[in-house]
Amino acid sequence: MEKKILVAVDGSTYSNNAVHYLGSLFSQQPEVKVHLLSLISCSSLPPGKEWMDELELMNCLGPEAQKKLRSAKTYMKSATAKFERLGLSPERITTEVRLAKQAIGIDIVNEARQGLFDALVIGRRGLTKLEELVMGSISEVILKKCHDLPIWIIDGKVDSSKFLVPIDGSFCSMMAVDHLAHILQDSKDCKITLFHSSAMLSSAGSITPPDFYEQWGRQWCEEHMSRPDSLFHAPKQLLVDNGIPADNISWLHTSKGIEASRQILRQALIDDYGTIVIGRRGKDIKKGIFRGVSDRVVLMGEQVAIWIVG
Repeated sequence: MEKKILVAVDGSTYSNNAVHYLGSLFSQQPEVKVHLLSLISCSSLPPGKEWMDELELMNCLGPEAQKKLRSAKTYMKSATAKFERLGLSPERITTEVRLAKQAIGIDIVNEARQGLFDALVIGRRGLTKLEELVMGSISEVILKKCHDLPIWIIDGKVDSSKFLVPIDGSFCSMMAVDHLAHILQDSKDCKITLFHSSAMLSSAGSITPPDFYEQWGRQWCEEHMSRPDSLFHAPKQLLVDNGIPADNISWLHTSKGIEASRQILRQALIDDYGTIVIGRRGKDIKKGIFRGVSDRVVLMGEQVAIWIVG
């Protein structure tokens, strides 16, 4: 099954990190295809620009915007060449450079939805995590606006192909596992650790089969979610059902520490996990004074790729 990944790029080091990560991770998975999108903002465009076609927009460009456009097209050639050096064949790579009709973050989310992409990839900019929240970076806008599509945030140059997947039996954590199983379907090289933290401020992990009947059917849920070890067994079975070898999947439980998000990041650092795959609750669910665990992982995560699955 083809997997389509949308990659928002701007020619920066952070975009290069995203290209490096994807090329290294998916070079041997021919069904994974990437679409590089670069959006150029132009404050000089007239009111009503969102209704103008591309040719009309181009005719309104000033010298500075034209320079940005040329740079973006040059970068696309460089990024494509890098993908090819990492092992992606040219037919797996498409590129697009165009003007933003609205705010760049909103345009990116709209493109991801309309193109029916499996995931949206963004490289985190070189701001501190607090500055990102206060200043409203593009990545923060995307995270706030897009709860219906998996978002992959790449921080730094990530080389490890090991995956850490926090689980607690909730619907959002199981959907994160389901997304990983879909993306890595039939992969024989990946190493995945299902991780549960029962730290002081964490919720107790449990899984309730009827909550998942609609998603995977009653028979599957009763078989794999009614066992004493279902918290681990059910997500592992999802991965195995998608062709991932059982020997490549391990289980880790810790009760140390006070808060789950810190334990997740600590474990990723200690054991050199390149990617954290984590579910997040819906935008309408109250998260309390400490925010959600996924919010805090994104806020504090450094030198790691974080897949956020709503």
